[in-house]
Amino acid sequence: MDGRPGDFEPSALGTREHWDAAYECELQHFEDSGDAGEIWFGEESIRRLIGWLEKQKIPLDSCILDIGTGNGVLLVELAKSGYTDLVGIDYSPGAIQLSKKIMEKEGLPQVKLQVEDILNPSDELSGFHVCIDKGTFDAVSLNPENAAEKRKHYVKSVHRVLKSGGFFLITSCNWTREELLNEFGEGFLLLEELPTSVFCYGGKTGNNVTVLVFQKKI
Repeated sequence: MDGRPGDFEPSALGTREHWDAAYECELQHFEDSGDAGEIWFGEESIRRLIGWLEKQKIPLDSCILDIGTGNGVLLVELAKSGYTDLVGIDYSPGAIQLSKKIMEKEGLPQVKLQVEDILNPSDELSGFHVCIDKGTFDAVSLNPENAAEKRKHYVKSVHRVLKSGGFFLITSCNWTREELLNEFGEGFLLLEELPTSVFCYGGKTGNNVTVLVFQKKI
């Protein structure tokens, strides 16, 4: 997935059916082997995000939302780093079922996990100090049905669930800094771009990845 907005081809990676099937397989694999599965963009991506939170001295009791949590491994590492108010959402019930089993294995019952579509968030999903996205906006961008409109819904939803002054950290392999600025420019301020190297996504490796930190405008 290394195209640009004008070049995006609709893909199964942008459909719920794809992820439901994928997490059904991941869940079976976990039950058979205990392996949590793939870490999107690799372990380095998790260290990068947590490193930024720690550098900024984000309080450990800050409410943090992982958008498109998948297997929940990012939340596991956040919890191990001392963060106590963690929520993971995914529109695939299989992903939430898998992440719940992983939390049980890791002894982390305090992590909240729920089936939610970020494009249509429930009223209860609000008041977050930090929102994190590793690849979910990329998947939204590949939806075969009106992806441009879905991207607009995504931006509005993230803006709504964040507190004023809250932070949004996004990791993307489809979008450049300038393109993400264009997508999120209304309602968000760019704080910084984080340095990156090699990542792993969808079974492939590369270094064409952008990580930006935005802040919701007050």
